[in-house]
Amino acid sequence: MVSLYIAKAKPSRLGQQIKLQIDNLDYEANGISRYQQKIAFVSGALPGEQVLASVTEDKADYLKARTIKVLQQSAERVEPFCPSFTRCGGCQLQYLSAEQQRLYKQQGVQALLCHQLGLQTLPWQPMLSAADRHYRRKARIGLWYDKKQRQLTVGFRQAGSKQLAEVTHCDVLAAPLQPIFATLKQVVPRLSRPESVTHAEVILADEQPVVVIRHVAAMTAAEQQAFVSVWPDASWYGEAEPGKFTSWQNADQPLRYTLAEQGISLEFAADDFIQVNTDVNQLLVSQAVAWLAPTAEDTILDLYAGMGNFSLALAKSAKLVHGVEGLSKMVQQATENAQLNQLQNVHFWQADLHLPWGKAAWNQPIYQKVLLDPARAGAEGAVTQLLALKPAQILYVSCNPATFARDAKVLLAAGYQLQKLAGVDMFPHTAHLELMALFSRQ
Repeated sequence: MVSLYIAKAKPSRLGQQIKLQIDNLDYEANGISRYQQKIAFVSGALPGEQVLASVTEDKADYLKARTIKVLQQSAERVEPFCPSFTRCGGCQLQYLSAEQQRLYKQQGVQALLCHQLGLQTLPWQPMLSAADRHYRRKARIGLWYDKKQRQLTVGFRQAGSKQLAEVTHCDVLAAPLQPIFATLKQVVPRLSRPESVTHAEVILADEQPVVVIRHVAAMTAAEQQAFVSVWPDASWYGEAEPGKFTSWQNADQPLRYTLAEQGISLEFAADDFIQVNTDVNQLLVSQAVAWLAPTAEDTILDLYAGMGNFSLALAKSAKLVHGVEGLSKMVQQATENAQLNQLQNVHFWQADLHLPWGKAAWNQPIYQKVLLDPARAGAEGAVTQLLALKPAQILYVSCNPATFARDAKVLLAAGYQLQKLAGVDMFPHTAHLELMALFSRQ
């Protein structure tokens, strides 16, 4: 009989509290330490600090943990400005000044990209940033009504949890949207079925507050008007089914935002993706135009074009712009936005850019310049096919440094050079840093 050796499972450290000395930060602004031959990534910690941390993940070669108590504090640590900071999961980095947040986030991305791309230096340009308070023009606010206690919780999800943290105001939400918290607390408990309201979407469309109430049970006209009467300056919509919006004021006006520097207006639906930071989005579009410098001789391809945020701005100066987007709904919206702005030299197509592109009117080597702005998954598959078009310049806008590094490696291997790189602080007080990178063919 053969006797098989089975190694004993090593005891997990999950939930244990351990002391850690923090050496540095990674690109997601987690503290980096060592613990018993393992690297440890620690949320809520700063370089030079000693912390007591609870282990949240225990893998073969690394640990993840969250700071419970700071034993030796960095001089850079500041008092969070939000009273909900320890409970709400929306802002992770309020214990740093906004300036220090940007510095550490860029340093973390620098280390990641140099390691992944085999580069010694990076061509950093000034970071795109704006106000770190009242910047957010769109947010989803959760509601939970406890029928036993007859108590309503309004707020945002707690860090690492599905539970809601009670919030009465939010300093990163645009100022015109602040009345939403008091309005929901006042009206929802008076509904016949308050538990039927699951969340509220707030949007600042130019200067107009818009509220979408998601409800899973029918509301009477009187209940709808109760919301309107408490906050009459807002435009109110009900969403009884996903994606189906009903105006509660019989004034179904299109939602719109403006790119003032380009003189462009873009209409959108309440469930469309838009960049939530108004001022940084304007900086992003303006820098894209400046870096690509479109001329009357340029034909430009915009991949992952959405509803035309970049395409229309580029079309102001280019000979022709082709925008390609995966969602047919967004293609239609982008086409309507081109008509709204009286731009005849921009056309949009629908295609899943991660699949083989095949024969299409837009898939031809006619482009001098390309812009791509993919989701967090990056442009895997698309970036390889893009090489066949042989554009002279590629402008990559990324919301995930890790997938950007993967895709940039493909471009560098194909002979492109990384000419310019800038961080984009779209979400102050979070670990999130977006990137804009300009590649040129040698």
